[in-house]
Amino acid sequence: MVNEMNHNLELLTHIYKNSEMGVFTTTTLINKIKLKENKIKPILENEIKLYEDFMKKSKKILKSYDSVPKNNIMAKLSSSIGITMETIKDNSDSALAQMLVEGMSMGVVSITTKISQYIKVADKKVIKLAKNFQKFQEEEIDKLKAYM
Repeated sequence: MVNEMNHNLELLTHIYKNSEMGVFTTTTLINKIKLKENKIKPILENEIKLYEDFMKKSKKILKSYDSVPKNNIMAKLSSSIGITMETIKDNSDSALAQMLVEGMSMGVVSITTKISQYIKVADKKVIKLAKNFQKFQEEEIDKLKAYM
């Protein structure tokens, strides 16, 4: 039971941190292009809502285990600097889509690895949330490819 709880906590924490980072980076990106005429904005705004939903769902289950993940301030700072540098170089829809696809692709790889690692040992509802998170990222990648 303790091991199963640890697996659940690790998977939920992964979903929570990745979705929190998704909210942060996408919000940062939108703020960088606020005064621009980018056609990609509605996709980004919807993405934030979906990431927030995964944050809420994973946090709710984490709380039931008396666990709340810590914020990763260094990762956010690093990401913010990277986004600033990239959008100064090129803030076209194509460049933004490519940046997001690269980030989400890393997210898909990491959540896919976690799912296969824990599929037999974690709670079914946690695995389901992880699979939904994976599917969400894959669908967003497909939407973003239209802008590349």
